[in-house]
Amino acid sequence: MREINVKEIISAVKDLCINANYYLGEDVLSKIKKMREVEESDTAKDVLSILLKNYELAAQEKMPSCQDTGIAVVFIELGQEVHIVGGDFVEAINEGVRQGYKDGFLRKSMVDDPIIERKNTGDNTPAIIYTDIVQGDKLKITIAPKGGGSENMSEVKMMKAADGIEGVIDFVVDRVTRSGGNPCPPIIVGVGLGGNFEQSALLAKKSLLRNLDEPNPNKKWAELEDLLLKKINKIGIGPQGFGGRTTALAVLVLSKPCHIASMPVAVNIQCHAARHKTIIL
Repeated sequence: MREINVKEIISAVKDLCINANYYLGEDVLSKIKKMREVEESDTAKDVLSILLKNYELAAQEKMPSCQDTGIAVVFIELGQEVHIVGGDFVEAINEGVRQGYKDGFLRKSMVDDPIIERKNTGDNTPAIIYTDIVQGDKLKITIAPKGGGSENMSEVKMMKAADGIEGVIDFVVDRVTRSGGNPCPPIIVGVGLGGNFEQSALLAKKSLLRNLDEPNPNKKWAELEDLLLKKINKIGIGPQGFGGRTTALAVLVLSKPCHIASMPVAVNIQCHAARHKTIIL
């Protein structure tokens, strides 16, 4: 049994919150550069160039690349041979978020009451935490700050099996079309297939963690991703909604088995600031 003190977790989460908001992944930067090269609209090319300059300045000046520094979504893979010592695990994660958003000068966006009072918690807690127990003696922490604009354009649909793959394609493309420029395109489209109502949504969100340079290991889903990306980029929304062929940088699919009477499909849209950082303790 390996012990990990909560002090290590607090420090790691703090740094991940800051770094995720300051430094965009190289896979996203590379994809935007590639799309700029094939973009036919001069306006779209200009917008993509501005976005790239914004990311460069954010990294140089150590400041957020977007003013919406998001909900702190935390994905945990906890090795079953790990023993957390020195305090409460969940509170350690929240304390790391608290410190990261304070010291990183990141906007605090969480309200304690979702409907009536909507009072800001003041420190961007509580984090939203998903924990998987895995083999081994390591603790893997991924912080994925998620902004409100893109999250608001996400949707779950309980489809019928008879709707088939054509129904899935129509739903995903329609969801992006209805979103327009609201999620700050170019977007990344996460698609969750199967499971049940809530698992399909989690699959869609988890899919967004995949490196954009990594192909889907499942051939049929890789083909679906390619087809959906082509259809979405024919819509013409373009970067920031100003038109062009670069509406999406990628479509990412995750799937799970589901009930014989169900076909859950979820779309979780991510904006161009596709922020996530990982550490293994």
